[in-house]
Amino acid sequence: MSQDIPVTLPKLGESIMNATIVQWFKKVGDHVKKDEPLLEVSTDKVNSEIPSPVSGVLKEIHAAIDQDLNVGELLAIIASTSAGAEPIAAVQAQKPAAASADMQEFYSPALLRQAKEQGVPLSELERIAGTGAGGRITKKDLEDYLAAKRSGTPTCGRALPTADVERVKMSGMRKAIADNMVRSFYEAPHASLICEVDVTGITRLVQKERDAILEKQGIKLTISSFVVRAITRALQEFPFLNSSLDGDTIVVKRFVNLGVAVSVEQGVMVPVIKHCQSLKLLEIAKNLADLSQKARSGTLSPDDVKEGTVTMTNFGMSGIQIGIPIIRYPEVAIVGVGAIQKRVIPLEDDLLAVRSMMSISLTFDHRVLDGMYGCGFLAALKKHLENDLIIE
Repeated sequence: MSQDIPVTLPKLGESIMNATIVQWFKKVGDHVKKDEPLLEVSTDKVNSEIPSPVSGVLKEIHAAIDQDLNVGELLAIIASTSAGAEPIAAVQAQKPAAASADMQEFYSPALLRQAKEQGVPLSELERIAGTGAGGRITKKDLEDYLAAKRSGTPTCGRALPTADVERVKMSGMRKAIADNMVRSFYEAPHASLICEVDVTGITRLVQKERDAILEKQGIKLTISSFVVRAITRALQEFPFLNSSLDGDTIVVKRFVNLGVAVSVEQGVMVPVIKHCQSLKLLEIAKNLADLSQKARSGTLSPDDVKEGTVTMTNFGMSGIQIGIPIIRYPEVAIVGVGAIQKRVIPLEDDLLAVRSMMSISLTFDHRVLDGMYGCGFLAALKKHLENDLIIE
């Protein structure tokens, strides 16, 4: 006799409470080994593969493509073979007739029921172009296909925009980002401060040493590396910005796990540089380059994006001078880095000089700290950026 083992959505991070189904790697009736990838899910932080907890046969699927689920909700049932599983063929026989073994794509049970009710055979269903994750067909794709078919409009199944309006369904990642931003914005009273920093010394140092460091050590030295180090040092002087709020208790972290926002095709990923307070500048630069590359190539692991304590977002890379970002829940602060611009600046002796100037914003949770504390942090950050010009 086989044993039915439920597979539920695991917690994929400290603040991740839900995820969206991206794709199933197995169909009902397929054999699966323990720890073999069963499906892929998407959150606002990263895409993750969910492994099978046991060896056996995938007996039931309870989550469709593009469906949102909360942590702990049922994904599937696996008939475990550890105590002698029933034959695979017997399980396959339980599948709906529409879901034949030779189908090329996995369709959700709801989609198959809808197709059957509308008289759409599997052969026709397979010709519909899907707009879901991985090109899979959603219920909306089928509805649009049938509407176009009834009206006589030529279509390959993909929803055709009207002349003036196009409706684009949010991806799972975009929806997760939206939910997190709304929660943070309405739960935490945001306050922002902006300061201007003279980064002439850093830009000259990077230009001077960049090629030699890349050639000798294979590390790309960037201004962002100096900003990360300066934020880390300033947080050690003003630790309440490196905290989270648990009810009426402020949880101050003595380690700095700094998240760095990276723009990707689907939205924004925030990989985390762990224990920045223990890293030297070139170690920070290497971590920054490695995590950015993994984010853009879609190879981040759940461990790469969890346990962040504060975030930095660099919108200056797109030429924007000043921005006011939203705090990433459950953190209490985010630092925004603007574009570097050369300007004529009066020096202390009233001489004029061309300097490289950068605007930096700090957005913080006003429940946790007040404006003067934030001003002190920005002053410390400015001091470190303008004066800490040692490469270690």
